[in-house]
Amino acid sequence: MGVIAVIGGTGVYDPSMFEHIEEKTMATPYGEIAYTKGSYKGKQLIFLARHGKGHSIPPHLINYRANIWGLKKLGVTMIVSTTAVGSLNTDYAPGHFVLVDQFLDFTKSRVSTFFDGNGKKVVHLGVGNPYSPALRKVIMEAAEELNIEAHNGGTYVCTEGPRFETPAEIKMFKMMGADTVGMTNVPEVVLAGEAEIAYATISMVTNFAAGISPTELTHQEVLDIMAEMSDKFKALILRTIEKLDPNQDLPCHHRLAEYGGFKAALGKEGELL
Repeated sequence: MGVIAVIGGTGVYDPSMFEHIEEKTMATPYGEIAYTKGSYKGKQLIFLARHGKGHSIPPHLINYRANIWGLKKLGVTMIVSTTAVGSLNTDYAPGHFVLVDQFLDFTKSRVSTFFDGNGKKVVHLGVGNPYSPALRKVIMEAAEELNIEAHNGGTYVCTEGPRFETPAEIKMFKMMGADTVGMTNVPEVVLAGEAEIAYATISMVTNFAAGISPTELTHQEVLDIMAEMSDKFKALILRTIEKLDPNQDLPCHHRLAEYGGFKAALGKEGELL
């Protein structure tokens, strides 16, 4: 039976919206992860706080490989992740949700693949559709049913962090076609693709980016907007879970078919899955 995972980003730490929750840990080849197991409407769920409890892990030090490997081990077939973003698109205002469909990678020091040698195959992941169109469609339908302002599509630029961006950087990103900016979606989306897990992101717009906003951003402002959006976010997540079929077979579940699948491509490490 397939499992749905929710990865909570900035301001989204509370799995209490689910039922029968249990706090768990798991060892992976990349380190230990902590997660919450639960259910909703008879569906099995995993909640994982991307930044750890109490927002203790900065974006550039998140153990993305451990998180995604662990979710794969737990039987996760679909991931709905959350991110707080700044907007470069005046149509995407603070308080709106965006379901991005493309990304620009401006990270600098992160390991972005499981296939780093050591007896594994050399794998080249196709990322024409990094974010599952099927999952985005369901999330949009849920948003429309709840009368929540959401946009289906947009380009997310991922920066290294933990600092915010300069106005000059934002100007450059906007010229490149970016709609939103954040610090956590890469390499998470890439690793989910390698692990053959359907992946979509609900980005919550908390502010206009530097140089677009008339005032300089603080982290507290992000948290304040997130708190205001919390009820809508929870409602959107729960309605989405109701509508998702974690046993649905999707193209992204076969992304590494030419390599024999994710498990086979990992070699000896795959035997642990």
